[in-house]
Amino acid sequence: MSRIAESELIINERGAVYHLNCRPEEIAQTIITVGDPNRVGEVSKYFDTIEFKNKHREFVTHTGYLGNKRISCVSTGIGPDNIDIVLNELDALVNIDFETRQIKEKITCLNIIRFGTSGSLQKEIKVDSFVTSTHGLGLDNLMHFYRTENNEEENQIIQAFSTHTQLHSGKITPYINMASFSLLKHFTQNYHQGITVTCPGFFGPQGRILRLGLGYPFLIDNLTDFQFGNNRITNFEMETSAIYGLGKALKHHCVSLNAIVANRITKEFSKNGELAVENLIKQSLQVISTSSI
Repeated sequence: MSRIAESELIINERGAVYHLNCRPEEIAQTIITVGDPNRVGEVSKYFDTIEFKNKHREFVTHTGYLGNKRISCVSTGIGPDNIDIVLNELDALVNIDFETRQIKEKITCLNIIRFGTSGSLQKEIKVDSFVTSTHGLGLDNLMHFYRTENNEEENQIIQAFSTHTQLHSGKITPYINMASFSLLKHFTQNYHQGITVTCPGFFGPQGRILRLGLGYPFLIDNLTDFQFGNNRITNFEMETSAIYGLGKALKHHCVSLNAIVANRITKEFSKNGELAVENLIKQSLQVISTSSI
């Protein structure tokens, strides 16, 4: 088995992976990801004990126990590029021997659960409600840099989506990956479910107009109208497709949970987005603490 070079996997002087600044023993097998570094403390305040805290750049990590379950909460920052860093470094922490710089013979599968915020693309999915992403459909380009495979349903959905939106005739090549059913099945009661679209930006890529015109002026309408069997697009944000794509490729279990802070159809924005996120955290931690995750 070949040795991974110092330029490819950067390990600092304390034996921690470069960006997260975490050592292998400092992270749990169940990991909650949040975009906002300040949100890590909003999650870990519900832990019964905290054994490790760390901050490096926008990456904050708290590891502790909720009951008898060891959990880490890690902030990713915004966007698929940051997810590329976080998912690869989390995987390295459990599946690469830092002494020999070789991939371990036995692969460890992480449970990765995103707590995020999102905009609804369906009128009836109100602000302050919650969405569990059955699929992450990427309008970003991250997963095109990796070798991946889709199952038949994923192939059919992306083909139908491309035909419906005609995005592939321009400069966007969509991709899709499913959530892990072993996690998805736990987040059904009081959660809407549907396809989450991941955009590579907040303004133009999500159809917002300030001073610049849009290259795809009908994007929101096309997303809202899309249907494939029982699958429809419920919301969009900036991380889920990357988490699902990398998670699946690396053989981890992933699910994305979002508090809806805006409804792009009714043009509403939550009057108290912080409370919506707080409610998502409390409800989802309750599920984690009482389930087989």
